[in-house]
Amino acid sequence: MKTFKFALVLIILAALAGGAYYLFGSYSDGYRAGTVIKISRKGLILKTCEGQLNLGMVLNDNNSAAVSNIWEFSVKSSDTATLAKLDGAIMTGQRAKLHYKEMFAKVPWRGDTKYVVYKVETAP
Repeated sequence: MKTFKFALVLIILAALAGGAYYLFGSYSDGYRAGTVIKISRKGLILKTCEGQLNLGMVLNDNNSAAVSNIWEFSVKSSDTATLAKLDGAIMTGQRAKLHYKEMFAKVPWRGDTKYVVYKVETAP
């Protein structure tokens, strides 16, 4: 009986650790560059900051039409330094390099996307 309880506790702990890693861990990171075109703070109870980055124009297969390439991202509401840099990039129209982490899952308190921006570099 003791072995069964010990095994059950180990299984529960492993499930909790796996769930925590799934919610809070990231499996990819990188950066994207473009022009920041939108930052908004949204949500009734859980306020999140959402943004859009225009990566530039992309030509279709027949090179006849260009379509806009918009990337949506989230920023932690508590990350005021990153939000200030994004605001500056919007106001000046500068290209920006956004460093992000891609999370396993999107959760309501983190934002509407799986991409969470944590650092911004603007072009001189």
